[in-house]
Order: sequence, then structure tokens, then C-alpha cells
Amino acid sequence: MRPADDAQSVVGAQGGHALVVIPTFNERENLPTIVTRLQAALPDIHVLIVDDSSPDGTGEIADQIAADDADSRVHVLHRTEKDGLGKAYLAGFAWGLDREYAVIIEMDADGSHAPEQLHRLLDAINGGADLVIGSRYVPGGRLVNWPKRREVLSRGANTYARLALGARVHDITAGFRAYRRQVLEKIALESVESAGYCFQIDLAWRTVRAGFDVREVPITFTEREVGESKMSGGVMTEAFLMVARWGLESRVERFGARRR
Repeated sequence: MRPADDAQSVVGAQGGHALVVIPTFNERENLPTIVTRLQAALPDIHVLIVDDSSPDGTGEIADQIAADDADSRVHVLHRTEKDGLGKAYLAGFAWGLDREYAVIIEMDADGSHAPEQLHRLLDAINGGADLVIGSRYVPGGRLVNWPKRREVLSRGANTYARLALGARVHDITAGFRAYRRQVLEKIALESVESAGYCFQIDLAWRTVRAGFDVREVPITFTEREVGESKMSGGVMTEAFLMVARWGLESRVERFGARRR
């Protein structure tokens, strides 16, 4: 990573000025490990755990991790209901924007996103990018222990979104990403309706349309070893329909602009 005193750098060499938002629901076995790995990889980074009242006690474990953190770099936000990944991230973004973080990061709690590779995203932010996506589908990206059916579904969803929207992003559904705060301040988060899988597509598409610099860096995505995926058929249907709508709206806008 670039030195913290570089004139372009917005994130310190050890992760200072950045916040990682980790949504949780029934992740009691994974959460302590992922926080420990994050703090080892980037000692100055801050973490916000957003727990949706997990019945397995994840929220209580999060509180204990925060209480044991001598440097007060781990924080916990408890939500009273489970209403989708997108809503959890929006709550985390609002919390971070109310404070002076320069960069806000999305990361899963299940270990699929390697904290040891987060510096790749932050290097690109310090290099001038506004949104950096940790991509499975650019050269150097890898999938480990993922069922073939899930890979085919994921690649198909990304191809569909890329063609429907005309966005030159190879892994627009990816959930390992870093935003400059200016992006989140501009893309009208209060109007975001998507709650599940398509939340990632929604925010990336808003960022592209707002003219920000979106880049992808290769990461290794590793299938979770503990717990179950939160993916469902309803979530996929929502994504399919929303992407179709956004693509159609974009084409109508471009057609209208050409006619004027």
C-alpha cells in the first residue's frame, strides 16, 4: 500500500480512515476469526458489525469483541429485524457517514473475502479510484471450493447484468468493495429500494451513472466453511427483474437524449 503521507492517499498504510462494514446474521462461529484477521492485516482499520438480531447470539459475541478491543476500533450496530443485506449495509453506511471515515468497505463475515487482500482495494482507492470492486472474474481472480452450479449462476448473473445495463464491470454482483465517502454521499442512498442480491448491482450501477471512477482488482473468493449461504430464489428473482427495469430505463433515457 502507498505510504500514508502520499498526497493522493485517503487511507493510511495500516487502514487508517477506513471503516469495514460487516453485516451478520447467525455468524457466531465466523465473526471472531474474520475480525482477528482484519486487525492483523490492517491494524488501524475500524470495523462496524451490523447484526440483525441473530438468534444464535452473534450480536452478543460482537458486543464482547468490541468490549475487548482496547483501541475502540470495533463497533456494533444492533438492528431489530432482518430485512435484507441491502438494508443492513445502508444502516452501516449511514453510521459511517455520520463519522469522519474517508472510505467505507463492504465485507462478508463468513471468510469468503480475505482480509489479507483488502489492501488491493485500498491501493486502488489511494490511486484515484472512487469505487473498487474485489473481482472474481478479472485476470488473477480465483474461486476456491465453490460448487460449479453456484459459479455458473454467478457468472451468468454478471453477464446478464453487464449486457442489460451496458456497464463494463465483470463482477458487478460482488460484495467485497470499497467506496470513497463522496460516492455514497452523492448516489442518493435514501432512494435505494433493493434489499437482497441486487443491492450490489444497484449501487455499482448508480456509481457508474454518476460518472465516478469504478475499478476492479482480482481477489480470491473462498466458499464459507461454517454456516449456510443466505441466497434464495426470491433474491435472484428480485435481481433479474430490477436489472431488466434499470436497463430499459437507461435505454429510454439515451434514446430521448439522442432525439433532442
